[in-house]
Amino acid sequence: MINVLSFFGQPAGRFLNSGAVMPLLIVALIVMMVVPLPTILLDVFFTANIMLALLVAMVSVNTHRPLDFSAFPSVLLIATVLRLALNVASTRVVLAEGHNGPDAAGHVIEAFGEFVIGGNYTIGILVFIILVVINLAVITKGAGRVSEVTARFTLDAMPGKQMAIDADLNAGLLTNEEAKLRRADVAREADFYGAMDGASKFVKGDAIAGIIILLINIFGGLLIGTMTHGLDLAAAAEIYVKLTIGDGLVAQIPSLLLSIATAIIITRTSERQELGGQIAGQMALPHAWGPASAMMGLIGLLPGMPGWLFLPAAAMGGFTAYRLWGQQPASDAAPAEPVAELLPRDNSSIEVSDISESSRVKLEVGYSLAPLADQGEDSPLVARINGIRKQLSRELGIVVPMVRITDNLSLEPNAYRILLGGMIVGEDRVEPDRVLAINSGQAAFDLPGTKVVDPCFGLEAIWVDHLDRERARAAGYTIVDSSTVIATHLQSLLQRHAAELLDQDDVQSLLDNLGRSSPNLVANVVPKIVPLHTLTTVLRHLLAERVPIVDLRRVLDAIAATAVKGKEPRDLAESIRPALGTILIQKISAVRDPLRVVTIESDLEQLLHQSLKQAGGDPLGIEPGLIRKLGEILAAESDKAAGADRPLVLVTTPALRYALSLIFRGHVTDLTVLAYNEIPSSKTVDVVTVLGK
Repeated sequence: MINVLSFFGQPAGRFLNSGAVMPLLIVALIVMMVVPLPTILLDVFFTANIMLALLVAMVSVNTHRPLDFSAFPSVLLIATVLRLALNVASTRVVLAEGHNGPDAAGHVIEAFGEFVIGGNYTIGILVFIILVVINLAVITKGAGRVSEVTARFTLDAMPGKQMAIDADLNAGLLTNEEAKLRRADVAREADFYGAMDGASKFVKGDAIAGIIILLINIFGGLLIGTMTHGLDLAAAAEIYVKLTIGDGLVAQIPSLLLSIATAIIITRTSERQELGGQIAGQMALPHAWGPASAMMGLIGLLPGMPGWLFLPAAAMGGFTAYRLWGQQPASDAAPAEPVAELLPRDNSSIEVSDISESSRVKLEVGYSLAPLADQGEDSPLVARINGIRKQLSRELGIVVPMVRITDNLSLEPNAYRILLGGMIVGEDRVEPDRVLAINSGQAAFDLPGTKVVDPCFGLEAIWVDHLDRERARAAGYTIVDSSTVIATHLQSLLQRHAAELLDQDDVQSLLDNLGRSSPNLVANVVPKIVPLHTLTTVLRHLLAERVPIVDLRRVLDAIAATAVKGKEPRDLAESIRPALGTILIQKISAVRDPLRVVTIESDLEQLLHQSLKQAGGDPLGIEPGLIRKLGEILAAESDKAAGADRPLVLVTTPALRYALSLIFRGHVTDLTVLAYNEIPSSKTVDVVTVLGK
């Protein structure tokens, strides 16, 4: 933020920042209105007033955002009161000592009066009136109207901005600290524009007060000079009008500067650039300079026009347009830089990166989809993917690796492909110039467009034109753009393949982080009970079944409780699942809602036990026909659960849990298989279906 005090240097800044300065300044302003001041102090204060007005105007021009000068309303109030106090003090001196000569009110007032009037009182009065009209009727009135409208719109937009911040926070695009800063910015913005709406009235009142003080000084001076000091009317006019005009100009010029500063601040947009750079950057258009210079040339060629003025101006405009035109191709090509794969390269060289892929998660897009990511962090696709990474990292308890986005010319223009460790796990096509209308079962009618299947949820969908967006929404469709389709598909695949995102280095990082708060726990479990590679496999087993490892301390406590060395990772993962049941259940069902489950009839459960035992514990040894029949029933239950907007949960014995989960994972992708001992005793269970009845 630009701090006005920094213009005075560090020592003065520390002095002015002290808490006693502002109260003393306010008291001094009041004293100036009551106690007569010597002319030397008037000259000093008038000079300081002009300096302050110039300083505020320059800070306003060089401020990047209006909020960077949030102290402006208070500074404006203090400067206005200072100027009014000087007006009162100078009026007292002019009326009391004006008969002594033109320098009776100080050298500053005398100099301004001599410079503007130049021996002609009428010119001086007219110049003063013109300045007042410009200040009051143009600048102050316009700035006041802009302040009023901006304050109203800012206050009206506050709820929407707060909701947008909450949405970004929930989507993972913002951290809690960033959200707090954004909310504070919104509140400061509303306070600032509300204060500016009132501060603009100070400037208007100051301009009106200047006119009244001018009239009082002229008529009061003439009256006092002729009746009290015995001057004739001409001599009194020569003295008092000159002093009055000088006094008015000394006050009116700072007032005009502050009015301009107010207008600049209130009309600024929130660009991270000073005013000069912002104007120059936005007006550097060759298509504007060319026609303007051509019109100036035509005007210069008209008979009677001063061509010696217009033609050089046209030449300068044409030269500027030529220079800007020469710079245009470079600026147009700049946005394409972030897509590094589009740059030419030496095809004769082979590098290690050509034969190995270090990125664990990769998104390849066709050339028509490259613009979705060509603006780096500001691109909608990149922003959504970053939000997904943050959200999944918090949900799963692991650091989701960065997603490398590259173009692939072998793909269709609108196609994309998602790879994990070089393995293709998903691919589809999107229409970047259209939106996807997804039918969740509530659509009232069909829409014209390209019918597809949503890649994430498998629902019927239609690619429609942007013009049909509102019509589709009114019909009950869910509308998403192409960036959201890709990002949601990526999120679904990352959740499904979370186990493949974790390696030993990641686990070691998690242990190092936990070791700062629980060093003994980490040291006693790894590697005393389980080595690092075994713990990594255990955590992968948990993630494969959508068990989050956010509470790694609880996982290690559960492993320490088993205290069995050499246990198979799969068996170890099964043995610690009951300790993680509370976390798992909270992901499936709200705390106060009952857990709706599907169970297996006891005779069928016994049959499955015998089949598994006869197969030597191999889940694939269970009779295929029985598995196929149960899979069909669970698929039908999955459709019912999706229609009721609830997860599908199958509960069975601990001995069957892993086998059934492994078997039915391919039949029903959203199925969660729990053991009876994984459900907390405090959780209410509602059985919706019993398989085998």
